[in-house]
Amino acid sequence: MTENQNQPREYDAVLGGQNPPPLGAAVLGGIPGVKSRLASPIVEVKIAALSEALKYGDAGLDLIIGALQDESMAMKFAAYSLLRDRDEPNIKQQLQKYLPTFDFDVITVDTEGKENSRRTSFACFFPEDLGNGVVLEMVYIPGGTFMMSSPATERDRYEPNSPQHQVKVPAFYAGKYPITQAQWQAVMGNNPSWFKGEKRPVEFVSWQNAVEFCAKLSQKTGKKYRLLSEAEWEYACRAGTTTPFHFGETITPDLVNYHGNRPYANAPEGLYRQETTDVGIFPPNAFGLYDMHGNVSELCSDRWHENYNGAPTDGSSWETGTDDGRIRRGGSHYHNAVFCRCAFRNSCLADERHTLIGFRVAIASVSPSS
Repeated sequence: MTENQNQPREYDAVLGGQNPPPLGAAVLGGIPGVKSRLASPIVEVKIAALSEALKYGDAGLDLIIGALQDESMAMKFAAYSLLRDRDEPNIKQQLQKYLPTFDFDVITVDTEGKENSRRTSFACFFPEDLGNGVVLEMVYIPGGTFMMSSPATERDRYEPNSPQHQVKVPAFYAGKYPITQAQWQAVMGNNPSWFKGEKRPVEFVSWQNAVEFCAKLSQKTGKKYRLLSEAEWEYACRAGTTTPFHFGETITPDLVNYHGNRPYANAPEGLYRQETTDVGIFPPNAFGLYDMHGNVSELCSDRWHENYNGAPTDGSSWETGTDDGRIRRGGSHYHNAVFCRCAFRNSCLADERHTLIGFRVAIASVSPSS
C-alpha cells in the first residue's frame, strides 16, 4: 500500500510545546509536520520547515508563498530564495507584492583599481510614493555585528577614528540613494541645490534642514523617517567588507564621483568632475546602496566627538555631549579619495550649508507590506 506523505506515520512523534525538539528527534511528518514547525517561535526551525515544504507539491508551495507575509525578514528571504527561480505568474506576482527586489552587480577592485571580481546579488526594498511620479526606494539592511572604524594598519588612518570597536546594528531600511532634488522638492516644495538636476542629490542643505525634511516626510507618509546614525551609516557602507572602500583597496572615477586627480593606494589619477552627478550611475555595494562613496557627504544624526571613547555599541545615535558639530560621512565630488573611505569621519555645524553636503534617510525595520 502506498504511504500518504501528508499523514503522520505510526512511529512519528508529534511536536508539542514551545521548545524546539531535541536534535535527531522524530517530528510530525508530512504537511502537518511542516505546519507545526512553521508555528514555532524559533526562526531557524521555521526556515528548515520551509525547505522541507518543497517535497509536498502545491500544498507545500502554498506554505512557502504564505511565508512571504511573515513579519520576519529572515523568513521572507528564505521563502524568496525558494521561489525566485520559478516562472509561474502567480508566484512572480506574490513576490512583487510582498517582497519587491532588484538585482545588481557587486564589483571589487585591486590596489590599482582594476576589477578583480563581479557577482550578481539582490536586495529587498519598499517604494514610498511621494506624489507626482516621485518615489523613494527604501532598501532592507539586515542586522549584524561589525568592527567600526579602520584598523591601525589602514593607510592614512587618523586619530578621530580610534579606537576601532565592535558594534551590533539592528536591521533597518536605508534610502537606496542620497535624497534627490526631486524627492526634496516633493516634500519641501523648493530646491536649494547649486548643481541642479532632478536625479542629482540635493545639496546646500544643513543638518537642521535634513532633520526638518525627515519630520515632514514622516508626517506625509505616516512612518518615522530619520537620518542614519553614524554606526548605521558605516555598517551600511561596508556591507560586510573590511577594506578601505566597499569596492576594495581603492576607488576610481569609473566607480565613484570624487576628486579623481587625488587617488588612493596605487590607483592612477583620473577624471575630476567638479560637480555632483545623477544618483545610481555608479555600481552599488553588496547591500544594494548607491553613492555611499563620494558625490555628496552624507549627514548623520550623531553629535561630533573627537574619538570613539564611550561611543554606543548598539548602532544608536550618539546624542550625549556638548559639541554642536554633527557627523558627515562618505566624502563628496570635491574630496580626495582618502576622504571617501568607509571609516573616514568629519563634522559640520548644525546650520552649515554647502554644495558638498547631502543626506539619505532611514527607517526602523518594519514589514514592507505594512
